[in-house]
Amino acid sequence: MYCTHCGFGNADDARYCQRCGLELVSPSPPVAQPEAISVYGGVYQPVVQYAGFWLRFVAILVDSALLVVLITVFFGFDYWVEEEFFTIEVLLANLINWLYFALWHSSPHQATIGKRAVGIKVTDLDGRRISFARATGRYFAAILSGCILLIGYMMAGWTAKKQALHDMIADTLVVRTA
Repeated sequence: MYCTHCGFGNADDARYCQRCGLELVSPSPPVAQPEAISVYGGVYQPVVQYAGFWLRFVAILVDSALLVVLITVFFGFDYWVEEEFFTIEVLLANLINWLYFALWHSSPHQATIGKRAVGIKVTDLDGRRISFARATGRYFAAILSGCILLIGYMMAGWTAKKQALHDMIADTLVVRTA
């Protein structure tokens, strides 16, 4: 047991510090206190805080700004004014977008840089990290969310678990980390 006054290491059964002579006090074990708990089937579980539309919106703005800078660095300013739709640059830019989102969402961080900035992450329905394959499916399902007048994205504002259409398709959740 270590003395809280001088830090000297004493025998576990010692009552007084051998160096400074003060009475040793055994530290009490820390008690885990969850921030919030709910009872479900008699089991205490932490309450999940789902990330709503506006947090996700800010995150995608940050990610979009980063990707615009990244693509501009790779291809130059001419990329944004090209009139041709099918070019190698467009294909590479789409590849960069896909890899950015799929790799970050399936990483140990479970979030892109934008999501990390606002304190949210992507999980499966059980709160675990998603695979690269699921992150890829989620990315391409997000295209569908955008194709229907962005209604797929807006669904995160009114569904029970704050899921957008692409989250429902990929069986994912976006939750707060703090």
